[in-house]
Amino acid sequence: MEETQTKRLQEKYTGSAPRASSPKGPLLAHGPGGGMQSRFSGAKPKSASQIIRRLLTYLQGERKWLVLSVFLMLAHSLSSLSASYMIRPMVNAIAGTGESIVLGLCLMGALYLASMLSFYGLSRTMLSISQRAQTRLRKDLFEKMQRLPLEFYDKSSAGDLMSRFVNDIDSIGEMLNTAAIQLFSGLAAMAGTLALMYATSVILALVASAFIPLSLIALKLVTDKGRDRYRSQQAALGALNGYIEESIAGQKAVKAFCREELAIEEFSVLNTDYKKKQVRSHSVASLIMPLTNLVSNLSYVAVACVGVLLVALRNFDVGGVAVFMNYARQFGRPLNELSGQMNSVASALAGAERVFEVLDASPEMADAPGAITLKSCQGRLDFHSVSFGYIQGRPILNNISFSARKGEKTAFVGSTGAGKTTVASLVPRFYDIWEGSITLDGVDIRKLSRASLRENIAVILQDTRLSTGTIMENIRYGRLDATDEEVVEASKAANAHAFIERLKDGYFTMLDKDGGNLSQGQRQLISIARAALSKAPVLIMDEAASSVDARSERLIEEGLKRLFSDRTTIVIAHRLSSVMDADMILVMEQGEIIERGRHETLASQDGRYQQLLCGKAELA
Repeated sequence: MEETQTKRLQEKYTGSAPRASSPKGPLLAHGPGGGMQSRFSGAKPKSASQIIRRLLTYLQGERKWLVLSVFLMLAHSLSSLSASYMIRPMVNAIAGTGESIVLGLCLMGALYLASMLSFYGLSRTMLSISQRAQTRLRKDLFEKMQRLPLEFYDKSSAGDLMSRFVNDIDSIGEMLNTAAIQLFSGLAAMAGTLALMYATSVILALVASAFIPLSLIALKLVTDKGRDRYRSQQAALGALNGYIEESIAGQKAVKAFCREELAIEEFSVLNTDYKKKQVRSHSVASLIMPLTNLVSNLSYVAVACVGVLLVALRNFDVGGVAVFMNYARQFGRPLNELSGQMNSVASALAGAERVFEVLDASPEMADAPGAITLKSCQGRLDFHSVSFGYIQGRPILNNISFSARKGEKTAFVGSTGAGKTTVASLVPRFYDIWEGSITLDGVDIRKLSRASLRENIAVILQDTRLSTGTIMENIRYGRLDATDEEVVEASKAANAHAFIERLKDGYFTMLDKDGGNLSQGQRQLISIARAALSKAPVLIMDEAASSVDARSERLIEEGLKRLFSDRTTIVIAHRLSSVMDADMILVMEQGEIIERGRHETLASQDGRYQQLLCGKAELA
């Protein structure tokens, strides 16, 4: 039972399962239409080598710093190895066969100091390189997210995307900053140590080298097994972040329906699942260090035994054995240190794969070759036999045709799921139609550049979207080059100016997240002012006044009437009282227009509109 619940929740919050219904649905609902398959579901995992090669592309432009880091790495390894070699003359000096001990100690100290300074320089250089690489990766990811279609966000959990943006990229930076230093400096140290080992004693070097394959086999077995577990861990983290993000955003609904205990229970399921997967992944990685330590110790013992025999039978110097024993210990140390970083390496590779999934997602379809830019839009909108659905084989709209003109108000009414909001989503090409055509001023919107099309369309949603910043900045979002005077004029047209002036800081009042320090009606008036400022000839309104008090509704309707006068207006109606003055009312059911006409005409007929008017049918 718990396993089924965990799977259901993880699919829900990582976007790996179909999602439900309306964009204005309950607390945790996603996406319009009938739900869609995840963009990431069924994606084939990439090999570690593919991911690493792609990560290396983010180090382009760092050539001089990489050269410096290689120089510092070699300096660190050379000085460290040279300091270790000083053990041989010092031991021989103690045995009475070498030079001054004091001189040897001074030279060793100087070499270790050089090793420390070069390693510090290497760390600082790699930190700068990794941070710049992270910056480029974040920039690419953010730019890609701006170019993805709305369909992508309908399928994806916001929290999971945030986890990819923050946690996964941070894990990549940690690997570049820490594990990469230890990897490359370790490899350099191992190569230098092996060379000195062969220079000191070929026989002892061959004994030590015999254990290298064992270490590499142990390392490969564990890392191959651990990668899948780290991929599951990062997915579980994404699901947990997705749930937290949506739970916080929907806390009012949680409180209103007394679902605190349910929220705690579902969070506990996801939190426990993440804990289990984290323990499983880390337990595999924790095997590496004991295994490499075991192989290193076996090598150390074998070298010691053979070294004693060489001293006894072949007059090999004691200092040579001592320095070789130190080399044998140093040779295994990089592997041990690298094994200690396998957690971050495996986590970073899994995180990089998740980031690249977003970077590889299909972007919004490019504009048609030679896309047209509308110079002067009159706002004449026509649907010609339009059919569309979110999932192939499951149409939402069937053969929709209607026309709307400048100064006209066209309203859509109908039951929940009839396709009203879908029609509004097709006009700005949030989605592309399957069949038929939509024209603006006689031009198929697919032949227009998206920028040109959307510049001529203003959208006012029931669910307002305001950003942290001043009221002035939020209204100016409708047209960034607008002057302060134009913002004020737009606010007056929208009936927002009076309440803004009453605020302590007026137009420079700072808004909390999504305008939380304003009432719903005030937020909606700011949205209307933003649409007014845009001067777009086509206005799409998803019943902006349906969730406010009577006084706010009156102010909103007065502001909207000013916008309707010289614009082509499409209204998604949730209350018939708001569309009785519409020039054309289109009644939709099951994706088709079944009635059309003015209020007086439709009300006099014994049809669906009359049923809605008399409350005999549901309107939403």
